[in-house]
Amino acid sequence: MKFGIEQEIDWDVLSDEDFRQNVRAFFEENYPPNLRHVQRRLQWSENGSWYQRLASKGWIAPNWPAEYGGIGISPKKQLIYLDEQERIGMGRFADHGIHMVGPVLIKYGTPEQQERYLPGILSCEHRWCQGYSEPNAGSDLASLRTSASIEGDDYVINGHKIWTSMAHDCTHIYVLARTDANVKKQMGISFLLVDLATPGITIRPIKNLDGGEEFCEVFFDNVKTHKSNLVGGLNNGWTVAKSLLGFERIFIGSPKLPEYALQMLRHIAQERRMTADPIFQDKYAQLQLDVEHLSVIYQKYAEIATSGGNLKSDVSMLKIWATETYQKIADLLFETAGPYAAIRQTSEFGKDSRSVLSAYYNARLPTIYSGTNEIQRDIIAKQVLELPA
Repeated sequence: MKFGIEQEIDWDVLSDEDFRQNVRAFFEENYPPNLRHVQRRLQWSENGSWYQRLASKGWIAPNWPAEYGGIGISPKKQLIYLDEQERIGMGRFADHGIHMVGPVLIKYGTPEQQERYLPGILSCEHRWCQGYSEPNAGSDLASLRTSASIEGDDYVINGHKIWTSMAHDCTHIYVLARTDANVKKQMGISFLLVDLATPGITIRPIKNLDGGEEFCEVFFDNVKTHKSNLVGGLNNGWTVAKSLLGFERIFIGSPKLPEYALQMLRHIAQERRMTADPIFQDKYAQLQLDVEHLSVIYQKYAEIATSGGNLKSDVSMLKIWATETYQKIADLLFETAGPYAAIRQTSEFGKDSRSVLSAYYNARLPTIYSGTNEIQRDIIAKQVLELPA
């Protein structure tokens, strides 16, 4: 083992069902009830102790190979693990290190980069955010203008990133920056690792409609990062970035968020005595089928991703299906809740407290980030269906 903590047993020798029961029992016993299915992004000060506990157990990176600190389980068991996290409503932390930076360093990083950064990710000492989107360079990411020039042993970064999730709660950022302005725009981009404590970085949180501050702007003013923090080679950042986005679209395409929203819809409809309404029944049945179909296609793409296969352009279909299904459920939830939908705080529905407005707001976001759904449709049209431009 190069990194991480040796597992107490070989989890992969268990049957899938026995593994599920072990994971479920641990989560049920230890994950704080007050942090389950929270309708906002939690801060590290709120759920950091839980993730540090997972790290001390060696369960923080189920998607990594065992020799790099992962659990050492089959792709199917990785899906079971993620499924149980989502079933219990486990709030995310700034987990780009686990899901993005770690896999990139395992695939593209040098041994020195792996030794420097992987232990900090596994211990949660380092929490990473994504420096991709910019003003006027969101879905058209290759149009980015943040630049990095070589000065001595450093790259000097200047520019402006926006919609950077949880930057104010992180210690590090991975940045796409233009390192050659004289070639095709996708060819002149590099992938750099940066410590957020470096002089010249300013982080400005953005307040959203729900009053939270999940997103940030990040400004770079002559920020230096050593040349050893270049990942994947000079001007090869677009290739590295695309490998990350494929996984991110798998993550966003999980059926668990729509499933939970569907449960919430059913509960509120029962409390408001609407389940016998034939119009509601018809809408609900259609959404239920959409979620079932989403689960099937998610399983297909997730197995490809977790087994090390190459995700092709048709993975964009998963992102579209998942996010638009979630949005349709949230719309019907808003309609079903009636006057309670206008209340920003939680409302009482039977024994449960629910915030309908938060669910409605949250459903607006996924169709935009990680490449808008309009861009995903363009990708499918051009690269899958081979339609004329």
